[in-house]
Amino acid sequence: MKVGFIGLGNVGGKLSGSLLRNGMDVMVHDLDQDLVGEFVALGARRAEGPADLMRNCDAVITCLPSPAASAAVMDEMLPEVIDGKIWMEMSTTDEAEVKRLGALVMERGGAAVDCPVSGGCHRAATGNISIFAGCDRATFERIAPFLKTMGRRILHTGDLGSASILKVVTNYLATANLVTCCEALVTAKAAGMDLNTAYEAIKISSGTSFVHETESQVILNGSRDISFTMDLVKKDVGLFKEVADRAGIPLEIAPMLVDIFDDGISRYGSRELSPNIIKRLEDATGLDIRAPGFPPEMLDDEPEEPGYEIIPQSAGAS
Repeated sequence: MKVGFIGLGNVGGKLSGSLLRNGMDVMVHDLDQDLVGEFVALGARRAEGPADLMRNCDAVITCLPSPAASAAVMDEMLPEVIDGKIWMEMSTTDEAEVKRLGALVMERGGAAVDCPVSGGCHRAATGNISIFAGCDRATFERIAPFLKTMGRRILHTGDLGSASILKVVTNYLATANLVTCCEALVTAKAAGMDLNTAYEAIKISSGTSFVHETESQVILNGSRDISFTMDLVKKDVGLFKEVADRAGIPLEIAPMLVDIFDDGISRYGSRELSPNIIKRLEDATGLDIRAPGFPPEMLDDEPEEPGYEIIPQSAGAS
């Protein structure tokens, strides 16, 4: 199968890189022609645009910064959708919007999948990231080779839209954990604790988490570089809140997180790296939350391995 890839940014570039590295037939498109040139040099084919991709590929993947960007691309691709074509949305997007666009694809005989990723850019670079996939089972089986090339742990989440719900749920949890890690590190410093020791105490305790073991490290290094920005955090928490609002859930913490990141954006700019939300507390206390020995960015030290499907516990029970 030939796969098209639209969006060669922080995440998309790494995912498409995994496809190329593993011998897939890949055609690419991005508004940044320099990025396109880099991928062509690696063996990808250059597309004239989204319509050209859909016309010449069996499946087209979009990995874009907003639902509006995906909708604009779909406007160009839709006339080229015929029986057997597959649209794979790997952006973090709204459940209702992916269903709307997916319905347009399916009306023309194509298949639609929302398949966002989770686990950090460092794991996307090595093909070890996790991928959720929302679609019918037959379509999942068709795209499994792509998913297992780009990711390590693959979870079929149910129908179209289900993966996008779970993606914003997990991003919401990561955001809440980032804010609490920031408060914990600043409080530990203010109480006179050595930050290297505090990091290890949290890591070996019930307080540890994926966010602590990754983002706390770049916070303590001072680079705060996790390849994710405050505007994207605000977007993701907002998407989570929309899901909850549609279900009538009276949220308490999510609105606080929106307020915190609105304040961070007003102080430091929308494109400020998201772990620098800790600067609000550094500014308020005059404390410098850095420590020696931590890396400036996260690198995945796990070897690249073929992906595999995760089966939910109840589904695997006898």
